Amino acid sequence: MTFTAEELKKLALPLLAALLLLGAGGGLIWGADVALKAALRQAALAQRERQLSTERLARIAEEEREVKEKINVYQRLKALNIIGEERRLEWADAMARIRAQRELIDVRYRVERQRLLLSAPGKPGNVDFYASTMRVDLALLHEEDLLRFLGDLRDSGNAYYAVRSCSMSRTGNAGGGATLVPRLRAECSIDLITMIDRGARQ
Repeated sequence: MTFTAEELKKLALPLLAALLLLGAGGGLIWGADVALKAALRQAALAQRERQLSTERLARIAEEEREVKEKINVYQRLKALNIIGEERRLEWADAMARIRAQRELIDVRYRVERQRLLLSAPGKPGNVDFYASTMRVDLALLHEEDLLRFLGDLRDSGNAYYAVRSCSMSRTGNAGGGATLVPRLRAECSIDLITMIDRGARQ
């Protein structure tokens, strides 16, 4: 099929319009593709930032929980008077009080020199654990008197009381008459443990 020059003149304008429309359509498709890719990149970036924020919040919540737990432990230790310098006067008062309350006939004890048990690294300073060994010798009417004595000592606070060893032996005295005579003697070795937070001192 051949076109005359007159027909080609008539078709030139529609062909040009069609070519312009095709170019504009291609440009719109290209622009939409670029905009879609940019939007997808922004969405992925926003999702990544949201994920990082969620992870940061989870870490902060976990750190806050750990801090609260450590504060609770610290407050319990402080309430028991375990933190700080050893309290020998309070230990002596506790021994006298237990002896009077339990009506123990014969209680003898001595506290040895303090020694360093452990130095644990911490921030901002080390936490040092010290022990002073208490040697206790007491007369007992009954085996349960020893358990009550140790329970009273632990409940008195002012240190963490760790019983290293206890031994009991019969005295050979037979109970009789109106007076109560101790039938047993107990010898115990008890560590009185305190801790010092070096960072808290600064």
